[in-house]
Amino acid sequence: MTKKLIAAIDTPELARAGALVRDLAPHCGLVKLGLEFFLRHGPAGFVQAAQGQPVFLDLKLHDIPNTVAGAVRSLLPLGAEMLTIHAGGGSKMIAAAAAAAGSAVWRPKLLAVTVLTSLDDAALAEIGIGGGASAQVLRLARMALDNGADGLVCSAHEIAPLRDALGARPILVVPGIRPAGAALGDQARVMTPEQAVRAGADYIVVGRPITEAPDPAAAAAAIAAAIAAHIR
Repeated sequence: MTKKLIAAIDTPELARAGALVRDLAPHCGLVKLGLEFFLRHGPAGFVQAAQGQPVFLDLKLHDIPNTVAGAVRSLLPLGAEMLTIHAGGGSKMIAAAAAAAGSAVWRPKLLAVTVLTSLDDAALAEIGIGGGASAQVLRLARMALDNGADGLVCSAHEIAPLRDALGARPILVVPGIRPAGAALGDQARVMTPEQAVRAGADYIVVGRPITEAPDPAAAAAAIAAAIAAHIR
């Protein structure tokens, strides 16, 4: 069950990121490096921190189609296992990103971010999106998959509706995961690791409950063990 766990290495510090990757890799399927880290250290820092481990590069690209396609091509030499784009960029942007990703011998999995886990129904209404998070997620998910995305980044609460509507087709990567008793932080729509995997998540992303634990490796191992114990 370690393969279902992605540890989010959300730190801008290069040495800290490298140490966490080294310590957590045995307990996780992938490690996630995101925007804050990448903007500070760039591709060279990515390679140094990744140390050859499978990496989910979470930059959430969102721009005009030509720019996003170029960004994807620029990232391909890094060898990331997964890359993210915003589904809100539209069908042409998603198709351009998928075509760019497919131009490489090593093709990363392209994941479309539907609705950020920090947004609930009220927050979506504030930016003019009615109908609630679940409806918006499904709308964006269908469009993304129809235009070449391999999978989706979604809240745990959208797993079941997406599986009902789309079946086993998409890879579902689920952030906003908090072990029982952990602080919610800025996440609005959360589940425990066990609940998310039972619901149909292919991968779960856990950040601060691992990286801010006194022993991050032990925290990651405990989450992987809890997942395994609940889905046997």
